[in-house]
Amino acid sequence: MKIEENYSLLNHNTFGIDVKARYFVEYHSVAELVELLQMDMVKQHPLLAIGSGSNLLFTKNFDGVVIHSKICCYETIRETDKHIYVRVGSGVVWDDFCATVAERGLGGTENLSYIPGEVGASAVQNIGAYGVEVADIISHVETVEIATGKTRLFDVSECEYGYRTSIFKTTLKNQYVVTAVEFRLDKIPQFKLDYGNLSESVASINPLTVKAVRDAVIAIRKSKLPEPSKLGNAGSFFKNPLIAESHFNQLRRQYTTMPFYRADGGLVKIPAAWLIEQCGWKGKTFGGAGVYEKQPLVLINKNNATAGDICLLADAICKSVSNKFGITIEPEVNYI
Repeated sequence: MKIEENYSLLNHNTFGIDVKARYFVEYHSVAELVELLQMDMVKQHPLLAIGSGSNLLFTKNFDGVVIHSKICCYETIRETDKHIYVRVGSGVVWDDFCATVAERGLGGTENLSYIPGEVGASAVQNIGAYGVEVADIISHVETVEIATGKTRLFDVSECEYGYRTSIFKTTLKNQYVVTAVEFRLDKIPQFKLDYGNLSESVASINPLTVKAVRDAVIAIRKSKLPEPSKLGNAGSFFKNPLIAESHFNQLRRQYTTMPFYRADGGLVKIPAAWLIEQCGWKGKTFGGAGVYEKQPLVLINKNNATAGDICLLADAICKSVSNKFGITIEPEVNYI
């Protein structure tokens, strides 16, 4: 365990914002994490656990301790007739895990392929794509309580998963650090292809395989999303809003081509990308920040953007969507 001081976080956030952490520590085991949490340095300063920084916007230097997991285990825990349960360390790169699953021909992660980030953060954020959320395949989440250093195992039913949220982002925010996640994978894949243009992308493939769906998802994502190494971004910046049926019916009369998806509780999900594009933001710039010309859901660091540029652009987009449609869109990205 090595402690760095005044450490640049440029390579630890995909927006490419050059801010510094007062302290930065990487740990390789639960024992090291417990030891770290007992240090005066941690007890006397704010603490921030990060993954790859793919869902963060640092707005200033972090005057505290940033910790990053390097727990990279991968092991099969048990099997049933239908499922294989695997335990994966929080520091494993998410898409590396997806690739391993696809190579084994197991179902569950294919729609979530190529999402940037790490396994620990996936369980906190409840990442999702193409009609699938990671909560759909999580069995348990292993954690360490920050205040006490005690380990705690959360069953998926205790995690209070919702759209891009979990108990680790709400009532237990900043109270636990995820160290590993147990996933339930399908021996016989159950493909979900009815979201977006995924079904069209695999229509000619027979027999359909996990790898084929994964490859299609990756191709679609690459066609729409810029590589963070070339153009700083955090993927989808905004959540897709959920609105009441009555509100949707009212808007649908005026905007007959408005795309939508039925959601639980009688709500309707409207793609935020469509709303933003209708407001004329696609390809527009604000200071050093911009809206990606191929996907308006993505804000980019186009020309040495500051965090302020990105925040102001996001705020302006939210206001215009609200004014035009009466719909509130919220950032998926966490401001730090």
